[in-house]
Amino acid sequence: MNKKTPSYYNHNGFLMPMGFPIEGFTSALEYKAQPSDIFIVTYPKCGTTWTQYILWLMQHQGEPLPPSEKLETYIPHLEEVGKEAIEKLPQPRVIKTHLPYKLTPYHPQAKYIYVARNPFDCVVSFYHHTRGFIKHYDFADGTFDDFFECFITGEVDFGDYFEHLVPWYKHKEDENVLFFTYETMKVNLKMIIIEIANFLRGDYLNCIEKEKILNKIIDNSSLENMEKDQQRWSSQRPENMPSFVRKGEIGDWKNYFSSEQQQRLIEKFMIKTSGVKLKNLWLDQGIF
Repeated sequence: MNKKTPSYYNHNGFLMPMGFPIEGFTSALEYKAQPSDIFIVTYPKCGTTWTQYILWLMQHQGEPLPPSEKLETYIPHLEEVGKEAIEKLPQPRVIKTHLPYKLTPYHPQAKYIYVARNPFDCVVSFYHHTRGFIKHYDFADGTFDDFFECFITGEVDFGDYFEHLVPWYKHKEDENVLFFTYETMKVNLKMIIIEIANFLRGDYLNCIEKEKILNKIIDNSSLENMEKDQQRWSSQRPENMPSFVRKGEIGDWKNYFSSEQQQRLIEKFMIKTSGVKLKNLWLDQGIF
C-alpha cells in the first residue's frame, strides 16, 4: 500500500497548509516587528491556542471570550493573514507565529513567548490536526504511520520539529524571551500565568495581583473549559473529525507509537539536540 502524505504549499522548500493564502507567508516575512509587539511562538500543536487564550484572559480581567467572537481576530496568525493585517491592529499587538527563529520578525524590545512540547505527544496531536483540516491538507484518511514518516523527516508544514525548537531553546535566556513547556502548563498552570505576567509586566502584571481575577484566568483557561466551545477556536473542522482542542494529555503518544517508531524518534532527538540539554525538559515523561 502506498504511503499517503498531506498536501502542502511549497514555498521554496518551506511547507505551509494549502488553506493559507500564498501571499500571507511571503508578506509575513516582510513584517517589521515593533518594540511593543508580543509574539506567541510555537511549533504547531505545542500549546499555541492555550497560550493565546491565557493572554486574552489577562487582557480582559479573566472574562471569557464571547461565544460569537474568534480568538484569531485579536491574536492573528502572522503567516496566515500577512503583514498588512497585522499592521492594522492597534498597538501593543499580540501575534501568533509558527515561524522558526531565523524567519521570525525580530526587534530587541519586542517580547517572545515560546512554548515547547515533547515531540512524541506533538506528533500525535499534529496528526489529528492534519487529518481534521481537510481543505488544508487533504489527509482525512491518512494513518498515523503515514504522518509519522512525514514528521520524522521534517516533511510537514512549518518544517522539522527540531530545527524549530533547538534555535529557540538556545535563546531561552535572552531578556526578551520567555521559554516554558506545555507539560509545565498542564502541571502548574498558575505558575505559568504568573511567569507570563512577570515577563510582560504592565497591565498583565496588574491583573493577577487581584486573587479573584487570577483565579478566573486559571479557571477559564483550563483545557476542560476550553473544550466546551470548539467554535471559538476553529469553525473549519468537520463534525466527524477530532476537535481542535483535543485531549491535551501528556503521554497519549503511547497509544499510537510502535516500539520501532519510539526508538527512531529517540535517535533523531539525540542527534538533533546533541550539545544542548533538551532531554532534561522531559526526563520525567517516560520517553527515554
